[in-house]
Amino acid sequence: MSENWQSRTTHRIRRFILNIAQLLLVFLFGFVPTWLKSREWSSRLAEAERLLSLTRMENSLVSAALDAWRGDYETARLAASGFFTSLRTELNRGVDSALSQEEIASLQPLLARRDEIITLLARGDTASADLLSDLCVSYRQLMNP
Repeated sequence: MSENWQSRTTHRIRRFILNIAQLLLVFLFGFVPTWLKSREWSSRLAEAERLLSLTRMENSLVSAALDAWRGDYETARLAASGFFTSLRTELNRGVDSALSQEEIASLQPLLARRDEIITLLARGDTASADLLSDLCVSYRQLMNP
């Protein structure tokens, strides 16, 4: 009787382990495709956020140039300041930046013109519009080779 009881117990334990293994396999069959899709969407989201960040920077710069051409120097100064702040932030983020290492190296010199442009805009100098336009062209050439 003892052997029969041990045999049944062993059989139940094996069946229980087999059922747990089957449940685990069913779970993995459902989980893995969902996880892969999640990784794909996460990658797409990161790329969209990167492009959005770069587009916002360019829009700030273009807006500053247009406002300066219209003679609205204070609005242009605020937009230009926003561009330079965003650019500096991206350059300082390193590997987390929306910019590649090559873009970081090529955009670094643009910051050197910041003080001159902001000062000219604060004074209402018409030369600031030309400098902002040149900066726009330089930025676009560097970002869209």
